[in-house]
Amino acid sequence: MSKPASKTVVPPSLARFSSSSRLSENSRHRLIATLNERLADGLDLQSQVKLAHWNVKGPHFAALHPLFDTFASAVTGHVDDIAERAVILGGLAQGGVRHAARASHLADYPADVVRDLEHAKLLGERFDTFAEGLRASRSIAEEEGDIDTADMLTAMLQETEKHAWFLRATLGN
Repeated sequence: MSKPASKTVVPPSLARFSSSSRLSENSRHRLIATLNERLADGLDLQSQVKLAHWNVKGPHFAALHPLFDTFASAVTGHVDDIAERAVILGGLAQGGVRHAARASHLADYPADVVRDLEHAKLLGERFDTFAEGLRASRSIAEEEGDIDTADMLTAMLQETEKHAWFLRATLGN
């Protein structure tokens, strides 16, 4: 099961660099913190989707193998946008794999899964968790009056929900 979205704790040194943003330093702290949470989740999701892509077997292989690769590419774009937004706000993108492994809200991906529909189920759950985090971060962006970040997260959420829908449809749900 996924970890619940946490209340963002803001370290005092998060907004370390100047920014053209008109947001207060405290607002930028909160936004950078929540963006780094989503960055960890996104990097973890990207790697889990690639694991499924590499290891999928079964009657739905021909459809799922390229679909998983498309999903991984989309998540890669989201990860890049999230990291760049944190930096634009004057922070650092905390995107190392070790940091992502410690900070991700996604459940661990079982190493022995190969069946096509099991991958679809597991990835659907992880896309749902990622969507939950995007919603939480979007709420923070809205609270802080950062429409640009909220818009970016809304677009990511729409695509993430679409990916989850594809996976549920594959399962017949």
